[in-house]
Amino acid sequence: MKKDYRIKKNEDFSVVFQKGKSVANRQFVLYVLPKEGQPNFRIGLSVSKKVGNAVTRNRIKRLIRETFTQLKDDLNQSNDYVVIARIPTADMDFHEVKKSLIHVLNKARVFKKRERYQK
Repeated sequence: MKKDYRIKKNEDFSVVFQKGKSVANRQFVLYVLPKEGQPNFRIGLSVSKKVGNAVTRNRIKRLIRETFTQLKDDLNQSNDYVVIARIPTADMDFHEVKKSLIHVLNKARVFKKRERYQK
């Protein structure tokens, strides 16, 4: 994922946490903050040490990034997203992660064309 698509600074995370809206399911918490005039969305990832060791946490982050890469054309581009992975994600494969993220993104109403990801 390119540098333009990432949230890295602590201040940026804090702004999204304070001013953004949160939506959650059992596996993920998603914070969304609309940002007008932003050419593309940005994503920040948070995976606690409670989820697993470094290998597990990095694998989860890779799966989340890949899901957002696949969905990037269908997401609202002027948003900042912060994804917090919960403990059950440690045992999930890519398809389960993608399905769960689509679920939480649907709850947040951030898809351009909602009918594509409806059940």
